[in-house]
Amino acid sequence: MLVRTLVFVSVAVVLATQVPRFIQSEGGIAPAAPAVEAAPTPVGLPGGVALLKADGRGHYAGSFKLNGKPVEGLIDTGASLVAINETTARRLGISIAGLDFKYPISTANGRTGAALVTLQRVEIGTVRVDKVEAFVFRDKALSTTLIGMSFLKRLDAYAVEGDTMRLTR
Repeated sequence: MLVRTLVFVSVAVVLATQVPRFIQSEGGIAPAAPAVEAAPTPVGLPGGVALLKADGRGHYAGSFKLNGKPVEGLIDTGASLVAINETTARRLGISIAGLDFKYPISTANGRTGAALVTLQRVEIGTVRVDKVEAFVFRDKALSTTLIGMSFLKRLDAYAVEGDTMRLTR
């Protein structure tokens, strides 16, 4: 199970960090602003529902709150866990000195270690999930926060309808 988790996280990190760079270097697509910087505020609906609009590349990004702190994140159904980097972890009040980066992960940038943590809560709009597992990566290995299955599988439902992702809790 741990190996499967590590493989999924590795693939997600590679895709999130390297595919846009590869496409741009091949001249296929003009460089676009990173999805995380242009993330629209999710539409929060009563009763624990949030809606995210797809960006120009079809990615669903939004303004999340991790441990009560605002963080721009990208939904990644291929990532087994939420993935954050060291800088984000520090902002969330996680002591990096106490982390054990014992889980080896291979990315397009090389091998790195990841540390397993539990976030107190992950929120977007009116959707809230408590005690969510996450991996902390070295800053050079991950530049974007990925909202993976450790959050999504705890929802009542998540679905894509047209260019809108609906998260229901």
